Amino acid sequence: MTTERVANFLAGPSSLPVEVLQQAASEMLNYRKQGFGVMEMSHRSKEFAEICTEAEADMRKLMNMPKEYKVLFLQGGCTGMFAAVAMNFLKGKADYICTGTWSEKAAKEAEKYGQVNYVVPKPEKYLGVPSTDQWKLSPDADYVYYCFNETVGGVEFENIPETNGVPLIVDMSSNIMTRKIDITKFAAVIAGAQKNLGPAGLTMVIAREDMLGKEQKICPTVWNFKKQADADSRLNTPPCYCIYMTGLVFKWILKNGGVDYFHDLNTKKSKLLYDTIDDSLGFYKPIINEGSRSRVNIVFRVGGPQGDIDVEKKFVEKAKENGLFGLSGHRSVGGCRASLYNPVTLEQVQKLCKFMKDFQMQNQN
Repeated sequence: MTTERVANFLAGPSSLPVEVLQQAASEMLNYRKQGFGVMEMSHRSKEFAEICTEAEADMRKLMNMPKEYKVLFLQGGCTGMFAAVAMNFLKGKADYICTGTWSEKAAKEAEKYGQVNYVVPKPEKYLGVPSTDQWKLSPDADYVYYCFNETVGGVEFENIPETNGVPLIVDMSSNIMTRKIDITKFAAVIAGAQKNLGPAGLTMVIAREDMLGKEQKICPTVWNFKKQADADSRLNTPPCYCIYMTGLVFKWILKNGGVDYFHDLNTKKSKLLYDTIDDSLGFYKPIINEGSRSRVNIVFRVGGPQGDIDVEKKFVEKAKENGLFGLSGHRSVGGCRASLYNPVTLEQVQKLCKFMKDFQMQNQN
């Protein structure tokens, strides 16, 4: 077992900034001279209210969020939010743009609560965002839903969809704060923290105020966005420590230059890795069509265009021996995957690219 920290390319839960972990460790037993830690703190206390207030204020600053948006710190993961979104916003019909595993799961969950229109036909394989001339949007839909970045398959939207005035709802779990976006384009956002922003356990909801108060009668109180907003996300006991940790990550992002800085950094990181793949003469092969390739979840085959399972297994094992961890692809897709979330450094990506070039030289027929 290594005593050194590895370069962590896991898709989530994933890498956290070292200085954030160090601060959390230093405050584990005694938070700001209170004599106890955040995990032992009442969620009704003044101290915890300050943690939530700071975290929300920093999130608003990072995303240039207008005051008419509410921020909720909840539980349940985005799998839970697939149901919560439908129960809070779906009255009759909703449009779902499916481009991978997570948007497809969201659509299937929403079918339990209303009519779902699939904007594009399901392909044999998800290889990119379909051209908009293939889309069939409903002018009378309650909302249009999509997943900004498909973590499993590595499909990312280059642009925010145009919906002709229909409210747009997005799952932004795996690329939130990795790129510049205009938050006012969205009626609501859901995002799990465990990829770019914190440990597993916190699910964030951003919702425009005019969207709230339309929930179905069957919506559980704990996932009633209006009631949670009125209770400052403390209708029930929230994931206190996860909110604290995510708040520390917000401050780390601000300290390092904000979303603009990470937008540029993530562009550099992903270009470096895609260039290494594209320059390999087919030994490494990207799965996703150019123009839809994710900048944070790079999915590729090893050993030839179709991939060689034995070579891919060896690639993952040798990478781990070299301090490069978490490069196995998702079981439903296969191949390999490198997740380049905000805490992954440029130097770690450079190390990965060097390893890939060396591995190719040693294993190419």
